[in-house]
Amino acid sequence: MLTPKLPILFVSDLHLTARRPETADLFLEFLAGPARQASALYILGDLFDSWAGDDDLDDPFNRRVGAALAAVEADKFFIAGNRDFLLGERFGASSRLTLLADATVIDLAGEPTLVLHGDTLCTDDTDYLAFRQTVRDERWRRDFLALPLAERKRQIEVLRQRSETAKDGKPRESMDANADAIATAFRRHGVRRIIHGHTHRQARHEHLVDGRGCERWVLGDWHAAGNALACDDTGCRWLTIAP
Repeated sequence: MLTPKLPILFVSDLHLTARRPETADLFLEFLAGPARQASALYILGDLFDSWAGDDDLDDPFNRRVGAALAAVEADKFFIAGNRDFLLGERFGASSRLTLLADATVIDLAGEPTLVLHGDTLCTDDTDYLAFRQTVRDERWRRDFLALPLAERKRQIEVLRQRSETAKDGKPRESMDANADAIATAFRRHGVRRIIHGHTHRQARHEHLVDGRGCERWVLGDWHAAGNALACDDTGCRWLTIAP
């Protein structure tokens, strides 16, 4: 009898912060349980609610999360989100995370699968995409990281509050993935499966692209409960992560 292969797990949008210790505790329980029964773990962005730079690793909360990640023996991969795009190689090394570029194609049980955070699919949210282009620029990143840590945290908090206010004034549809952008992603990367987060709208969608049946799994965010997508040779299924 063949031994079933361990699943590959996907999570995103945990938005970990010391302001929500219950979510952090839930994630640590996940790392101590299901993640240790997996062959790999992919974190598709927004692990943290904000990240001011890898020189904040000495913060007790950040150090606790990093140590819990490092203790997981499975291969672990990270794609930056819109909240933690400043997370870098130092955090990756200390947490034993491999940092991936956004829009990476992986072999998932023999099926080429595109994994990404998902914000680049929300092409109707033009204000956000303009902001994204600014803060992902290497010069902006270098200049921002040269600021004192306390000043970076202050500016990030101001931006976070502005973002929350701006979302209240946007149509809900504009912050979802755009149908044309989704089809373009399937075509450009030559895949029939996409896994992403960002929109917080956990669901499985079926798409017909150039006559090919495709599927898109959207990971949900974490609060009092969490969610993960588990994939193996038999397919993909949702896991509910509860206290």
